[in-house]
Amino acid sequence: MGRSTVVSPIGNSGGGGDGSSMEYGLVTRGAVGAYKMRWSGGALACMVNAEVSSVLAVMRRNARWAGRYMAGDDQLEHPLIRSLKGLRRRVFGWQRENQWQSINPALYLVPFLDVIRSDETGAQITGVALAAVYKILTLEVFDINTAHVDVAMHSIVDAVTSCRFEVTDPASEEFVLMKILQVLLACMKSVAGALLSNRDVCTVVNTCFRVVHQAGSKGELLQRTARHTMHELVRAIFSHLSSLELDDNVTGNGSSRMSEPEGNETATEKGIPISGYTAGEGLTAKRPPQPVTRDGNSEKEGTADYKGGMTTDQPIAIEPYGVPCMVDIFNFLCSLLNVGDPLGPGQSFLASDEDVPHFALMLINSSIELGGESFGRHPKLLALVQDELFRNLMQMGLSENPLVLSLVCGIVLNLYHNLRESIKLQLEAFFSFVVIRLAQGRSGASYQQQEVAMEALVDFCRQSTFMPEMYANFDCDITLSNTFEDLGNLLTKSAFPVNCPLSAMHVLALEGLLAVIHSMANRVDSAAPGVLPGTPVGVMVAENQEYVPFWTLKCENYKDPLCWVEFVQHQKYIKRRLMIGADHFNRDPKKGLEFLQGIRLLPEKLDPQSVACFFRYTTGLDKNLLGDFLGDPDDFCLHVLEEFARTFDFSEMGIDAALRVFLESFRLPGEAQKISRVLEAFAERYYQQSRGILASKDTVYILSYAVIMLNTDQHNPQVRKKMTEDDFIKNLRNINNGQDLPRVMLSDLYHAIVRNEIRISYDNGIGVAEMTHSRWVDLMRRSRSTTPYITCDSRVLLDHDMFAIISGPSIAAISVVFDHAEDEEVLRACIDGFLAVAKISAVHRLEDVLDDLVVSLCKFTTLLNPTASAEEPVVAFGDDTKARMAAVTVFSIANKFGDFIRTGWRNILDCILRLHKLGLLPARVASDATEDADNASDSLQGRLGEGSVTMAPTPAMGTRRRSSGLMSRFSQLLSLESDEPRSAPTEQKLAAHQRTLRTIEACHIDQIFNDSKFLHADSLLQLARALVWAAGRPQKGGSSIEDEDTAVFCLELLIAITLNNRDRIMLLWQGVYEHMAGIVQTTVLPGLLVEKAVFGLLRICQRLLPYKENLAEELLRSLQLILKLDARVADAFCERITQEVMVLVRANAAHIKSPMGWRTVSSLLSITARHPEASEPGFDALSFIMADGVHLTPANYVLCLDAARAFADARVGGNERSIRALDLLSDSVGCLTRWSKATSESVEALGSETLEGAPRYSQELAEMWLRLAQGLKRVCLDQREEVRNHAIMCLQRCLAAAESIPLSATMWAQVFEQVVIALLDELLDIALRHPPKEYRGMEGTLYDAIKFLSKFYLQFLGQLVQLPTFRTLWSQVLSRMEMYMKAKLRGRGSEKIQELIPELLRNMLQVMHASGILVKTSTVTSDSLWELTWQHVYSISPSLQPNMFSEQTSILKGNEQRPVDGNQILHGSVVAGVESGSNPLATGSNSSVGTGDTRHEEKQPLERQ
Repeated sequence: MGRSTVVSPIGNSGGGGDGSSMEYGLVTRGAVGAYKMRWSGGALACMVNAEVSSVLAVMRRNARWAGRYMAGDDQLEHPLIRSLKGLRRRVFGWQRENQWQSINPALYLVPFLDVIRSDETGAQITGVALAAVYKILTLEVFDINTAHVDVAMHSIVDAVTSCRFEVTDPASEEFVLMKILQVLLACMKSVAGALLSNRDVCTVVNTCFRVVHQAGSKGELLQRTARHTMHELVRAIFSHLSSLELDDNVTGNGSSRMSEPEGNETATEKGIPISGYTAGEGLTAKRPPQPVTRDGNSEKEGTADYKGGMTTDQPIAIEPYGVPCMVDIFNFLCSLLNVGDPLGPGQSFLASDEDVPHFALMLINSSIELGGESFGRHPKLLALVQDELFRNLMQMGLSENPLVLSLVCGIVLNLYHNLRESIKLQLEAFFSFVVIRLAQGRSGASYQQQEVAMEALVDFCRQSTFMPEMYANFDCDITLSNTFEDLGNLLTKSAFPVNCPLSAMHVLALEGLLAVIHSMANRVDSAAPGVLPGTPVGVMVAENQEYVPFWTLKCENYKDPLCWVEFVQHQKYIKRRLMIGADHFNRDPKKGLEFLQGIRLLPEKLDPQSVACFFRYTTGLDKNLLGDFLGDPDDFCLHVLEEFARTFDFSEMGIDAALRVFLESFRLPGEAQKISRVLEAFAERYYQQSRGILASKDTVYILSYAVIMLNTDQHNPQVRKKMTEDDFIKNLRNINNGQDLPRVMLSDLYHAIVRNEIRISYDNGIGVAEMTHSRWVDLMRRSRSTTPYITCDSRVLLDHDMFAIISGPSIAAISVVFDHAEDEEVLRACIDGFLAVAKISAVHRLEDVLDDLVVSLCKFTTLLNPTASAEEPVVAFGDDTKARMAAVTVFSIANKFGDFIRTGWRNILDCILRLHKLGLLPARVASDATEDADNASDSLQGRLGEGSVTMAPTPAMGTRRRSSGLMSRFSQLLSLESDEPRSAPTEQKLAAHQRTLRTIEACHIDQIFNDSKFLHADSLLQLARALVWAAGRPQKGGSSIEDEDTAVFCLELLIAITLNNRDRIMLLWQGVYEHMAGIVQTTVLPGLLVEKAVFGLLRICQRLLPYKENLAEELLRSLQLILKLDARVADAFCERITQEVMVLVRANAAHIKSPMGWRTVSSLLSITARHPEASEPGFDALSFIMADGVHLTPANYVLCLDAARAFADARVGGNERSIRALDLLSDSVGCLTRWSKATSESVEALGSETLEGAPRYSQELAEMWLRLAQGLKRVCLDQREEVRNHAIMCLQRCLAAAESIPLSATMWAQVFEQVVIALLDELLDIALRHPPKEYRGMEGTLYDAIKFLSKFYLQFLGQLVQLPTFRTLWSQVLSRMEMYMKAKLRGRGSEKIQELIPELLRNMLQVMHASGILVKTSTVTSDSLWELTWQHVYSISPSLQPNMFSEQTSILKGNEQRPVDGNQILHGSVVAGVESGSNPLATGSNSSVGTGDTRHEEKQPLERQ
């Protein structure tokens, strides 16, 4: 056995003070064992001899024992003395090694036991003898291996419990009683105590309890010692329970039966005979035991009798004690609690000692603590717990004594830990009828009762699996109450201080609520990674697809969570639907049943059984309606009534109990006919299950009717003359098929009704008033067939469903306590609860719950409260502990669980905006993900002041924004520099500000936006929407400075999270773009908000284009918003816009691929061409794109041409910039030739059939070239001479590249007519219509233009001659030369033109003649090319004659009249012999024009005309 403490004898063992015995004090069993190991046989002999001497010495002090014994001639000494002396003579003969182990302990115990039994000895002698036995037991002179030790232990118990002594004074009596208690306790705690029989153990407990009862009239020391001994006895006995196997020797009545080898029965047939108690009831006393004197008189005559057993001198085999005695003892202890039975021992003992129930509860608690789970392995003990104990606990639980109630709750807590799988319905009843009832203050419960009940509930809530098991076993069972919901509602409501200050009860309820929440949070932390879904484990319950009788559903395996979780969820779903159906039924029974049919809980065609089961198993039904329905004469209702009655089990129930159970399920209707129908159904069912006396169902009907009438007669105050027992029996004569029922039966029935009214609580599911006997009987019956108790562990199984039920009330309760509390510990507990709620909500993805929590916390920050000045809220916030704690908590939740915040972002942003307005935020709350991010909060106040005089000054806004940092805010408080004198801040204000600043730093507000890239998509989208909402809608008429400041701040945050989430830009972009578009399109004056919108948009494009190619087009399209800016706004920001566009182009030119994107960029650049400040960066950006053709693509070529032409046309930047723009245009033709060459090479390598798009691409290149030529042609009309002449030169370069670009005949005709001819016409028109002062140097321009015409014609004569319209083209050339020849210009340059034209014409004619184009045929007609040409030539220059071709003829003959093309003409192979000096192509600075690459296509013969 383990190391335990043994209480030593009080005072000297000799009792008389002779000092012969040892005083042991407190000796541990381990120490005793150590002494024994050192003792030899002689030492043991000396110790026994010393005890013998002590007893003899005390006996000799008495005159009765001092003289010579004269009883007879053969006996000189009294047998007691002779026995002691005989032991002294023998004891020293046992000195051999281990000889004491073989000696029968009776040899040295019997002399002492005889003294104890003797009625001749006084208290002192008996006390010394008891001390000797106690010494032998505690020093373990014998042990379990000693021979006949079981008989010795039996003898000791028998002798001590039969102790008889003379009472001389109360002190000596108490001394002996204490010695008796010590010896009995030592017997049980000794090693050999395990060999005691069941009867011995019961005798020991019985004797000890008698001493406890008797001690009530003795001294307090004896009382306490007796109770302590009884307590230790119970602990010693039931600690042995765990080592016992299942005992089959337990009789049906709970007492023990013992068998002995020689037929000596130590027990009666029915149990153990114990003094003062009947054997059939074990230890249950019918009356308080009275000590009996040896004369049979009362104690007053001076003697006491504790004899109750027998002795034996014969060695017998005794079976060690086990479960039978524990059943007797436990049954006796339970019976002590039954104070309601006037005939029971509990009521009897209570009359003499009011503390008996409390003492019994302590003993029961100890037995359960020591026995633990072992109770569940022994059916009889378990049955006592389930029925007797719990029934009494239900009664004792309503005691007004807080100590009793506390013990009751402690016992139930122990039972929950050890036996909850076997007491399912008992637990439900205890919480419903005791805990909830008392904690709610029902039935006049005192505050102390409420507090004890609430403390007990909190203790239960501290058990991590308690609430999940309540939910799984009760709330998810359609036949049981919603215990979890009831307990949760009780805790939340009890935490609310209603019209009163916060009390200890409120805090206690909060503690229980927080225990439940923290247990859920701990399960989340300890759950395996695979069991952490945001939704409950298992398959979510869907709508029933087909009808299944809900009362027949069973779970296949209650041990496997994967099985039972889904089952209980489905049961809970059905239960909710049944409750809804009950509500519909209460309003309209017919529609209620139809509703249940619609949701598949009742069949499409109603049958009586399904309706009856709905009535039987559904809570919340209106019992008045139910009674009327069951009593209705309709055939269907009658069948429902029959099926309803069949759902009850009345077997082995009295008719009164059966009636109570039956009538509690509905309210008996008032009409006699309905009552008759209901009782007929009851009678038939009861008769089917009854056995014995009742002859027919008619007998049952009459008897039940009589019971109801008797109940009304006895308990209706309006009935004055009550029915007597004889009247009742007389009225029931001859009802049992002509025979009378037994009078005893009717008498018991009469008194049962008289004592206990059939009182029914028609609660409609709200709750029951009390646990009646009939309810308990019904509970015990249902417990036999109820579903197994489901045990939960640390896994997250049902927390999602549970938390969804209690989350709302929990948040409200914690919030109310937090609002009313002042104690820091309570506040900290509330904050921990808020954080736990947030964690659970996040893990189980209960976004609405988390939003509600955020809303509640934001209110406590006081940041949303309107205040007058800026200083007051800062100081108030610093002085308000709750506000600061709430602020840190709400931002901690935002940082940790922001993934699951939805609408709560709005409240969080309201707090942030309030801090921003107060200047309490860090200098930069939001920073984007790039390290080199520029400061987006820089203001353009200076620039705006210059650009618009209508801007209102904003010193307040500017000051706040420049001093937005925490230390800046603090330094403002310390600064005394002001226009108005200010008083120095007090120390309290400084301290408050410091606390405020530390709190804001602890909030880590910037982390919310910096870490937004980790937010879940839904939460991120809601955050962005909240920012847009907080910013407000922009107003066309403008908004206040404060509103604009708020909108600017929100826009900055929106841009920051957009940049931080570039990988999820598609999620945010639509909302961000619409918000910025609203700002841009509604702003009519420059301001900070539109500035942030415009440059934020540019900044987003700059950052995201390299990473989001699929979004590039969308991003660039958004830049078109800038084009929609109001003129005043655009003018104010034009330079910066251009700079940002230049940065965008330089960094992302390679990422802009779509024509739409380039169109946007080119449009932005084009509009800057005429802006004084913006044109330079705009032109630089365009130059970056077009220079060297690196970033020119077919997609942006035409757009860049238009932009470059805009810069060429613009006078901003002077002629130099226009010329540079023209150079960009002319140089861009190289890209066209390069692209064309690449296409040609691809076609040659792969074939035209492989490259299907090659012809189309070539056509596009030709159109680009034409577009370039047309653009240059427009610039050739510029008013500035230098630009105009340079444009003509650039146009020549452009057209010279045409030979590298494949042009169609139509394209050649368009170029000639729309560019060359149109240029000549428009230039001539300008020269003629405008004075020289407007267009200076037009003569030179015309001179260059006519030369340009000749060059182009001769360079591409080979291509032009092949056109069908060649005659028309040639006619146009001649007509333009004629027009220029005859034009009357006002300047001096006209003579040069008139001199130039004949020379150019001569050269053109010679080339055409040499190439065989212009020749005279044998048949010359008036419309031939020859005649047409010379008609114009004569008009232009009469000096030119056809004979000018005479010298060229010989050259042509030398070349064998072979046909030539234009390239041969240009390279001199045909015009050899023509004077080079007369060829204008070889003169001037433009001599190199036309020296393009020689084409290698197959030459076609020129068509001669």
